[in-house]
Amino acid sequence: VQLQASGGGLVQAGGSLRLSCAVSGLTFSMYTMGWFRQAPGKEREFVAAMSWTGGGTYYSDSVKGRFTISRDNAKNTALLQMNSLEPEDTAVYYCAAGRPITTSVRNSLGYSYWGQGTQVTVSS
Repeated sequence: VQLQASGGGLVQAGGSLRLSCAVSGLTFSMYTMGWFRQAPGKEREFVAAMSWTGGGTYYSDSVKGRFTISRDNAKNTALLQMNSLEPEDTAVYYCAAGRPITTSVRNSLGYSYWGQGTQVTVSS
């Protein structure tokens, strides 16, 4: 199983980026896809998720209304559109795939597979 995250970079506050996560080695349509991030000196935190069951979407309060998660099951790809970026969004962003049945989609323990991370830096 491989998850390849891309699309990170340096952007000014108020700008936008779109992250992609290309997945191989599993039946993509049967997995919930999540995005998490980790800033320097902080713990990894939940950003967004989209379930495999019917496309339900979930967001952290800090990104709700600014970020949009989507998935293309035909291309085995998960996307995270990030608008109105703030310096506080600076972090390494990770995509993850899992079947969180007994845990919340917001809990990283529910995800079995992780990408390598892509750096997002937002300048003020």
